[in-house]
Amino acid sequence: MHTVDVDLGLRSYDIHIDNGLIGRAGTLLSAAMGRTAAVITNSTIAPLYLTALKNSLAAAGFKVFEIVLPDGEQFKTLDTMHVIYDQLLGFGLDRSGFLVALGGGVVGDMTGFAAATFLRGIPFVQIPTTLLAQVDSSVGGKTGVNLPGGKNMVGAFYQPKAVIIDPLVLQTLPERELRAGLAEVIKYGVISDPGFFAFLESNLRAIMRLDTAALASVIVRCCSIKADITSRDEREQGVRAHLNFGHTLGHAVETLTGYADFLHGEAVAIGMCAAAQLAQSLGLCGSADVHRIEGLVERAGLPVAAPQFPAVDYLRVMLKDKKKTGSTVNFVLPHRIGEVALHPVSQDRLRAFLTGNLAMP
Repeated sequence: MHTVDVDLGLRSYDIHIDNGLIGRAGTLLSAAMGRTAAVITNSTIAPLYLTALKNSLAAAGFKVFEIVLPDGEQFKTLDTMHVIYDQLLGFGLDRSGFLVALGGGVVGDMTGFAAATFLRGIPFVQIPTTLLAQVDSSVGGKTGVNLPGGKNMVGAFYQPKAVIIDPLVLQTLPERELRAGLAEVIKYGVISDPGFFAFLESNLRAIMRLDTAALASVIVRCCSIKADITSRDEREQGVRAHLNFGHTLGHAVETLTGYADFLHGEAVAIGMCAAAQLAQSLGLCGSADVHRIEGLVERAGLPVAAPQFPAVDYLRVMLKDKKKTGSTVNFVLPHRIGEVALHPVSQDRLRAFLTGNLAMP
């Protein structure tokens, strides 16, 4: 079993990575948690893995409740949070209990937000079941829900007590979801590790075939990068902002399409390509690196072109972004593969780029 430590002092926790860990989750958690668990999952994952997880927890002496939510980004809302709160109250869950997120990024974000706010804070554990969640969203303590006007606009920084990653669950992951997860994988190479980016270029086919060795390397490396960044900057006051590469325009794509047309990773892929093009237009990044980024995104079967909305609509949404400052939008832009920086971009410059480079009116 691979173990990656997220070093946050009293809030430190381990990321456990090994095949078959869902069936051993109860043993992993038995010494560290209270004796009552509420598992939050969705209607897609529940038939696949909920029974195995509940059996593992019950065998370790836990009393187990379950909440099964509808599946989809469109349900990542405050209305769904009310459903969760009501059911937790009905279970009689108190501060000695804990929550378990069994699912992808949507389930993980909502479970974490519920844990941060129910009874003013109870423990929770992440058991991510998508590649995107395993390499990114389950680690680092970002929780929250969407508003109609913006992605993840309500939430909290709240760290899990543990992250349990079972790569075998990816065998049942739809191909589109796997490709979407690769967007976050590619992101880590661009922002931090040119050697890892080159590894992805050479091993992409093996990763997409779910080759055991290649997949383990990817998950461990991404978790290690994010654990290091989170340990240095838990609340995104500095280097953690680099993890938002591709997300500023990507979140705008999700918002403008009503969280229905693009998976999160697909929108991030579009955002990464746009950010690379913007960096090139500003003289920050050479064309060779831009072509490598776009080429790897395309090879992963991900979209590279933004949907056609007027530039003014993109600007309106991005000016509500959590990372904007006044009338400028802060973009994480690549200088080269393995090095990025945060750059404020004015509305006029951004409008000109959107209109000229992405062919928007």
